[in-house]
Amino acid sequence: MSRAEQPSRRTVLAAAVAAAVTGSAGTALADSATIAGGAGAAAPARTIDNRAWTTYTDWRSGSAKGARAVAGARPGLVIASPVGTLDYPDPHTGRTSRWEYATWTSPVHRLAVPATEVIPSWNAHTPDGTWLQIELKGTYSDGTDTPWYVMGRWAAGDGDIRRTSVDDQGDGRSSVWTDTFAVDDPASGLRLKSYRLRLTLYRRPGTRLTPTVWRTGAMGSDVPDRFTVPASTPGLAQELAVPRYSQEIHVGQYPEYDNGGEAWCSPTSSQMIIEYWGGRLTEEQLSWVDPDYADPQVCHAARYTYDYQYAGCGNWPFNAAYAATFKGLQGVVTRLGSLTDLETLIAAGIPAITSQSFRKEELTGAGYGTAGHLMTVIGFTAEGDVIANDPASPSNDAVRRVYKRREWENIWLRTKRYNASGKVVSGTGGVCYLYFPARPTPRQRAALAAVGVR
Repeated sequence: MSRAEQPSRRTVLAAAVAAAVTGSAGTALADSATIAGGAGAAAPARTIDNRAWTTYTDWRSGSAKGARAVAGARPGLVIASPVGTLDYPDPHTGRTSRWEYATWTSPVHRLAVPATEVIPSWNAHTPDGTWLQIELKGTYSDGTDTPWYVMGRWAAGDGDIRRTSVDDQGDGRSSVWTDTFAVDDPASGLRLKSYRLRLTLYRRPGTRLTPTVWRTGAMGSDVPDRFTVPASTPGLAQELAVPRYSQEIHVGQYPEYDNGGEAWCSPTSSQMIIEYWGGRLTEEQLSWVDPDYADPQVCHAARYTYDYQYAGCGNWPFNAAYAATFKGLQGVVTRLGSLTDLETLIAAGIPAITSQSFRKEELTGAGYGTAGHLMTVIGFTAEGDVIANDPASPSNDAVRRVYKRREWENIWLRTKRYNASGKVVSGTGGVCYLYFPARPTPRQRAALAAVGVR
């Protein structure tokens, strides 16, 4: 996303988040000030629900048509015997191609937090000649159902189809905004109380190719409306050795991918954490990049997270799915409730990519304002301030920043704000991406569980 203070493509989506006040007065995000407030402090109920299907038992629990579960170190879902063929007219290439397909539908997941928003994630391997589609169908709090919504058409590469979100989906009560299901009028009290996910796996007819899906799931949330959030108490001084990459050194490069590096905060942040976990691209994979460009892996990340409908590299689940194309990594999109949650992750060695928006004067030392920007949180100072790798920096050496704790937690966790023109606009309410090992250590597993992710 661009760091410029201008309306972003997520303006409508974020407005839906900010409207979620009526009907949510009885819940609140986990308040780090309360959590850290000493003995006897009762933590309020979370407003975030995560569910993921990852195990052999999980895959066996769904309803499969032509797909089957496979066991092993990383259980997954594959095509066993296709149940039909489909002619897919790719809106971004103008080509129509025929594909065999198989499907898997999850059991119904009843949300612990009746939600105003649901954001899916998936991790998969899609060799050339394959791709997948993920859909969501939910039940509202009044007992009626949504239609099946397409939440993404995705392939790791771009030679068969163009990965894409799907616009203009709605039933008059909810809509899909790029990668997010959102209730249109949260103030009405309407919520999504449950959902199912449906995966459709595609391959070239007559081949034995198959996608392999290792993880699918979604995060549902009902974030309360607020301009400010409670101050948290510092609890950790630690910094992780995460590589530093600047998006700004790529300005003007490959403008076909969201106008070049100026808008590449999301893939640049993704690449930093991928490499922190040991993910590397080969010379062959990078051979398409102009050899005169520094850090070609950032160009690669932009190309392979690009959403051809959204016309940008900031599709949240597409970034998580890209991270999971690297051996031994998982990626999810979630919300966190506090800086205490981030401290829990950092203490276990897990950095996070966070989404925030702010005016220039609201974040000391940033030097810019933004309607939507991703950073990588890598630690905390002894005073509790946030150490972030900020890709909106003039060079790689300048990427490491220290931001004031109170300023930073507010611009990240709030759902409403005033922009540079004095207009009330919205914030992301704690959205973040988490990338972590496919086989986390016990400490990492405990930290992830503490923030609601498994």
